[in-house]
Amino acid sequence: MFYLYGLSGPLFAGPLEQLRSQPGVRPVARTARAAAVRPHDGSDAQEPGIGSGAPLDTRHALAAYASPGEHAARHRLHRADELMSQPAQVVPDDATVGQAWEALVRHGIGQAPVVDRGGRVVGLIGRVDLMAVAWDDPTAAEPPPWAQVLARPVRDRMWTPVPTCAPATDLRRVAELLLVTGLPGLAVTAEDGHAVGFVARSDLLRAMVADPPLDLWG
Repeated sequence: MFYLYGLSGPLFAGPLEQLRSQPGVRPVARTARAAAVRPHDGSDAQEPGIGSGAPLDTRHALAAYASPGEHAARHRLHRADELMSQPAQVVPDDATVGQAWEALVRHGIGQAPVVDRGGRVVGLIGRVDLMAVAWDDPTAAEPPPWAQVLARPVRDRMWTPVPTCAPATDLRRVAELLLVTGLPGLAVTAEDGHAVGFVARSDLLRAMVADPPLDLWG
């Protein structure tokens, strides 16, 4: 099961084949960044912290392949929740570029889901998107001062709307969606849109080189 979330909330829930037909889900959809910002509704719900959650757990799916001699411990990787990093490290949608960059560096990750005040996914931000912010205006003779760059809102740089997947989603389908969209990773969400984990392209690559027999991927 895949979902599509944006600044206006949930936009889609269904299989990958139907997700492909949704507006904004296309190869390298960087043009789908938010052009308008939905104002907060004033809710007093606790605001998610920058990169909130405990440090990244060791990926339990890869632990089974740590010792090549323990063949009995090996099993087929099938679901997103068998490979995802958890808990999901997130960035609130009212963070600045500087705060988002600090969070990604602190947790040693290249991208993270962006969430609203209620903790629901509304976008995705990566280091590449943050680095490019200094050259938003291609006609400028030089980039603006760094203080100005770092103060810009992250929601103006994030990918949105952004697809996510359910914990039980087949990893092959996750990989297929990443190839189709050009996204660097996919948030794993509960039905209410809260991120419970994250599957990055690097997670899939690590799993493939951690010595599981190739037939376990079939």
